[in-house]
Amino acid sequence: MTDAIVAGHLCLDIIPDLSSHAGGSFDAEFQPGRLLHVGSAATSTGGAVSNTGLALHRLGIETRLLARVGADQFGRIVKQMVSDQSPPLAEGISISADTSTSYSIVVNPPGSDRRFLHHPGANDDFRSEDVRDKDVRNARLFHFGYPPLMAGMFADGGSQLTDIFRRVKSLGLTTSLDMALPDPNSPAGRADWLSILKNTLPYVDIFLPSLDEILYMLGRTSSPLSVGLPTSVSDELLGMGAKMVVLKLGGYGLYLHTASASVLKDMGRARPSARDWADHENYQPCFQVDVAGTTGSGDSTIAGFLAALLRDLPPDRALDAALGVGACSVESPDALSGIRPWDETLRRIESGWARSSNRIS
Repeated sequence: MTDAIVAGHLCLDIIPDLSSHAGGSFDAEFQPGRLLHVGSAATSTGGAVSNTGLALHRLGIETRLLARVGADQFGRIVKQMVSDQSPPLAEGISISADTSTSYSIVVNPPGSDRRFLHHPGANDDFRSEDVRDKDVRNARLFHFGYPPLMAGMFADGGSQLTDIFRRVKSLGLTTSLDMALPDPNSPAGRADWLSILKNTLPYVDIFLPSLDEILYMLGRTSSPLSVGLPTSVSDELLGMGAKMVVLKLGGYGLYLHTASASVLKDMGRARPSARDWADHENYQPCFQVDVAGTTGSGDSTIAGFLAALLRDLPPDRALDAALGVGACSVESPDALSGIRPWDETLRRIESGWARSSNRIS
């Protein structure tokens, strides 16, 4: 039995080294008509399938990947880079002959939030039939990431996304869903995400959006982060059918809210102890680190949480593990280089790793 299947968005990340433009100088210097000198570019696989799936693999979780690339040079690079991690991981990456591979240029200057130039490519071709029953039936957990960046997942009211989760849930797996923030002016930004969530969350056990993403999708105005806001949002999501809600709060940490014991009993093969996890609500701030880059940090955090759940850790330790993996990730400019082995990560946490001063007030 495979521990985890990770499906959804996969791309090639191209990350120029902008470390010579610290102190906010990049925006002032990057103007039309100017040539700006930067460092060498790092290339890595990106998207939820890579960031979460390969992080789970590095954390010792037996993982399979399901995604699409194009029949082009970028597609060959992506498959080879995944195969370099472990050849079986690349077996679930199919090739779309009539489209190109998705890629992102990650603009990540020091002291500023990252920005992306993104081409969706073959991700737009991903459909429900790409998640075949025979590929997932012998797994414990199924995780899907970034449907807002995959046109087929939000078209027709999200019917393909809902169908994937309905089928996977019927096979007895524990299901998990991550989101991405769509461009408000794009087709994804105009999709009826509230209806998509209402139709899909009854089949989602663990829902792990960022607070910004879910506020947008619920049609709420962005609000200052306060103690009551995560509770209010998670109450609404649990009411739609999710059994656990994990809200990513950026530099402020993680918030967890779970349903009752009677609901958690239907969580599938990776369900945790209801005695430990039922009706649980907790917030944990981040660990202190020197940030080299935040690319993929949320996905790595999710990998830490899912790895902890699959290893039957109690909820507070699962949050610590998630935050620890995410903190290790941001110590390198790409999503994966900073990920440490599971036992090493836990030892670092247990050694008295200091917490960030950023807290919900």
